[in-house]
Amino acid sequence: MYFRDRIEAAERLAEALAGYRGRRPLVLGIPRGGVVMARVIADRLEGEVDVVLVHKLGAPGQPEVAIGAVDEDGNVSIAPHARGWISPRYVEEEKQRQLAELRRRRARYTPQSGPADPRGRVTIVVDDGLATGATMKAALAALRRKEPQELVVAVPVSSAEALAEVRSQADRVVCLHVPDFFMAVGQFYQDFRQVSDEEVVAALQGGHSS
Repeated sequence: MYFRDRIEAAERLAEALAGYRGRRPLVLGIPRGGVVMARVIADRLEGEVDVVLVHKLGAPGQPEVAIGAVDEDGNVSIAPHARGWISPRYVEEEKQRQLAELRRRRARYTPQSGPADPRGRVTIVVDDGLATGATMKAALAALRRKEPQELVVAVPVSSAEALAEVRSQADRVVCLHVPDFFMAVGQFYQDFRQVSDEEVVAALQGGHSS
């Protein structure tokens, strides 16, 4: 299964999530690509859209390789494969670097309102795909502490390994495609261009762009 772009993927997810229409779900996008998708889904389900801010922790010398993640409250999760060989000092330094980025994003994305409260609400967490699942797991852990009524993951595509990782932390997982051969999320999109901060802000304020 391939998707033309994030907007088409979001439309398909909204169809799969149609049962939540009328329940005023809180639809939270993981920046950046997940936010433009969350806008579409929230509109279709007559819900509210916001951003959930988590950031992966990069490995020493290999920042693109995730060793864990941090949420905007400073809670850190370390991936099993990284435990035992990453020093606590490095983790703390990397945590502070990524927290600074999360604060920048919050100030840029929702400067007035602050984060929406998921307590007691159906909360749907959206991303454009899962490779390792580390960022999604951190988002779910952060949100679970805020006691949502139901915590739902919605993604167009995922590796089998990542999907297994997130299932244990969500009440429901909606994933449209779990391919046998998975290299990267972008291989399942015709258009997987990078989403800008400006597009995220526009999505949160009411518009969307692919």
